[in-house]
Amino acid sequence: MDRNTVIGLFLMGVVTIAFMWFNQPSPEELARRKKTQDSLARVEAMKKEVREQVAAEAEPESQPIPPAVSPKTDSAKIDSLAKLGALGHALSGEEQLYTLENEVVRITLSNKGGVIKNVELKGYQTFDSLPLILLNNPKDKLEYQFVADRKYKTGDLFFETSDAGFFVREDQEKSFSFKLKASDGKYFEQKYSLKGNSYLLDYEVNIVGFEDLIAAKNSYLQMNWFTRINKMEKSIDNERRYTSVYYNYDEDEVENLSESGDDEENLNFYVKWVSFKQQFFNTTLIFKENFNDESFIQVKTNEKAAHVKDLSAKFVLPFQQKEHNHYPMQFYLGPNHYKSLKQLEIGLEKLIPLGWPPLNWVNKFMIIPVFDFLNGFIDNYGIIILLLTIFIKLVLSFFTYKSYVSTAKMRLLKPEIDELKAKHKDPQKLQMEQMKLYNKAGASPLGGCLPMLLQFPFLVAMFYFFPSSIELRQESFLWADDLSSYDSIYDLPFNIPFYGDHISLFTLLMTVSTIIYTKMNSQMSDPTGQMAQMKYIQYLMPVMFLGIFNSFPAGLTYYYFLANIITFLQQFIIRKFIVDEDKLHKQIEANKKKSPKKVSGFQKRLEKMAREAQAQRKKR
Repeated sequence: MDRNTVIGLFLMGVVTIAFMWFNQPSPEELARRKKTQDSLARVEAMKKEVREQVAAEAEPESQPIPPAVSPKTDSAKIDSLAKLGALGHALSGEEQLYTLENEVVRITLSNKGGVIKNVELKGYQTFDSLPLILLNNPKDKLEYQFVADRKYKTGDLFFETSDAGFFVREDQEKSFSFKLKASDGKYFEQKYSLKGNSYLLDYEVNIVGFEDLIAAKNSYLQMNWFTRINKMEKSIDNERRYTSVYYNYDEDEVENLSESGDDEENLNFYVKWVSFKQQFFNTTLIFKENFNDESFIQVKTNEKAAHVKDLSAKFVLPFQQKEHNHYPMQFYLGPNHYKSLKQLEIGLEKLIPLGWPPLNWVNKFMIIPVFDFLNGFIDNYGIIILLLTIFIKLVLSFFTYKSYVSTAKMRLLKPEIDELKAKHKDPQKLQMEQMKLYNKAGASPLGGCLPMLLQFPFLVAMFYFFPSSIELRQESFLWADDLSSYDSIYDLPFNIPFYGDHISLFTLLMTVSTIIYTKMNSQMSDPTGQMAQMKYIQYLMPVMFLGIFNSFPAGLTYYYFLANIITFLQQFIIRKFIVDEDKLHKQIEANKKKSPKKVSGFQKRLEKMAREAQAQRKKR
């Protein structure tokens, strides 16, 4: 090995060592990496627990359940429970229920786990006229898991309370407190407060004196939340379509798990709220402070089960080694009413699907304000939808007029188009001559499409609006007993694939009117060649709508039917009283005699392509 090689290897070693020295992580970076590793480990542990829990929930309900320890247990048994740990005595007790209520909600609390046992929304009923119970499934739970002298789950423990636990303040705030007492004034408290006639329930957790029970290495609490969504509406398929877990983070950003199937996600950031959202109601946990930077959420669907879905979430709450750890939160337990949710100013109104921009702009700034205005004067929602449809069609009437005029021009030019077809057998040559004729006459084959395209956002916006409008829930009109669900005039004894097991009359009317509308606007279609095939294919879409919309809300199909009928009336008025086709024909003839208009760039490209294609065919 020569001298240059030795020097080179030496310099490479120096550079390597220097690079490693200057790029070694700082103590802060090492701490951050360790925290990240610990966070990932905890999240993986949470995911494992959720999967085990879901598997357990799927087991038969008839499995034997160990008997609870009653207060009459002999003293030896109680002594043995005390040996289970500082909170072992709380394994013994009888469940007692307490109620907080106002004019809109009745909340039942249980001393076992100190949890919400039942939530009844007073102003609503299920589809079969039963009281609407938002939460009451035996599988539901909200518990805290922590490690002290042993592993505890608050859901297994009986909290203490007394008549003094319930109190009403001067501002009519009704509160109830549950305490899990250890010794020497140490306790784990869950406090619930219901103020006024609100769907908001204040909820706070206070942990006092546990700094010597929970070791520093176990400096966190795991919050486990699980809800089984029961069927409340006539169509469980629609309920499943709009049920999932939503969460809010980073100012107003709202995301959600899949609504169409099973899904799960790790949230390694602070969230402001997590919502178990249903079609028309939601249960939302709102965090008043940023103390949950590790979360895991999941949605599970069993298509064969009688319930809608299983929703779960797990959060990590930091526990600091101090006398008092305080976790302020809130529950929203109520309807998905856009205006009410927006007034909370936490972005909860984004639970209601209004579509992507610009569709949601149409809903937010036009449809919802007009709908609410009409609702202030009219109680019949069928009439409200009729007036809303008329309003929208009047707003779009200019585009309807332009579309009709363009169609009329094409109809008046049809004899000349037919002559060109007889004269030119070459498709490219025919296309060039047609474009010249359109340019001279001041007509465009796309003139009727563009105005209709501008109306499309309104049609799609209503597709989002009606299935999400709780105002239509259980509101009847004509033969439809619930405008928020399908209107069945006959229930079939069997299920037809792609169609369903019932006949929706509004969907039939919508389909028939759409076919008539399609026929009216297809008179100028080319009767030969590929366009002749398209003439029949365009009728396939209304037939597909018959199956797609058969189980959709009656309010939506009623609106589409009305929109078609009003369009027919608009076209009739335009043809009879506004557009004189004789004058329009004279205008077309006058346009032809004028000097040729400047050819557009698009038309030039079409003509160039046609000439090139014609030249290639001649070479062959």
